[in-house]
Amino acid sequence: MTPHINAKDNAFAKLVLMPGDPLRAKYIADTYLENAELVSNVRNMFMYTGYYQGNKISVCASGMGVPSMGIYSHELFAEYGVEAIVRIGSAGSLKADLKNYEIVLANSTYSQSTTFRDTVLKDSPTTNVVYPDKELNDLILKNAKELNMNVHLERIITEDAFYTYQTAQDRVDISGGAVCVDMEAYGLFTVAEKLGKKASTLLTISDNIVTHESTTSEERQNSFNEMMKLALSLAKDFQ
Repeated sequence: MTPHINAKDNAFAKLVLMPGDPLRAKYIADTYLENAELVSNVRNMFMYTGYYQGNKISVCASGMGVPSMGIYSHELFAEYGVEAIVRIGSAGSLKADLKNYEIVLANSTYSQSTTFRDTVLKDSPTTNVVYPDKELNDLILKNAKELNMNVHLERIITEDAFYTYQTAQDRVDISGGAVCVDMEAYGLFTVAEKLGKKASTLLTISDNIVTHESTTSEERQNSFNEMMKLALSLAKDFQ
C-alpha cells in the first residue's frame, strides 16, 4: 500500500491504462474486462485489474492535472512494479480540421511550466518538451494499423490552466506546432523518464477550441470506444 493506493502487492498488471476520470475507468472495466476487480478506491480514484481477451491488464484513474498524474504514476511504477502506462484521455483540438472523436498519439508534449520536471528530476536540464517511449508508441501504431484505425501522431501541449486567455493559435505557436491540449502527459512522461519505465499518451478529441464544437461529459465518459479498444489491444504485448 501507498499513501494514495490501497491495493495489495501484485494487484496490478504490467500494463496500466490511465484515464483521468474515475468513472471512465469504471466504464472500461465494466464494458471490456473479464473478471474485473476493484483493487484500489482511495479518494474514489478507482483502479481495476482484469482480463481483456484473456490477457491481464489494469485500468487506473489519474485525476486531473500534472500533480495528480505525477502521484499515481510514480506510485504504480515505483511501488507496484508496473512497466508501462498509457494515458487515455480527452483533448481540446487546436486545429479546425482535427475533429471530435479523432485520435491523437503524442510524439512529444510541450509545457509552458517546467516546475514539475525541475523538482522531480534533480540533475536533468530544464526543458519544456518531453517525450513518450518510442517502442511503446511504435507498438500502438502497429496495433492501430491491424485494427484499421486512423491515428494522428503529433505534438501536444500540456497545460496547467484549464481556463486561459490564450487563443488556439497562441498555443500552437508557443508549443512549436501542437495540435491539441491535455493536462497530464508532461507529468507522466517525466515520471516514466525518472524511473526508467514506458509511457505513452492516446487522446480522443472531445472539443474544438477553434470551431467550438464540443461533447458532453457523458459522451466523454462513455463514447471514446475506439481509443479504448486500441489501448486494450496492447494487453497481449505485456504478459
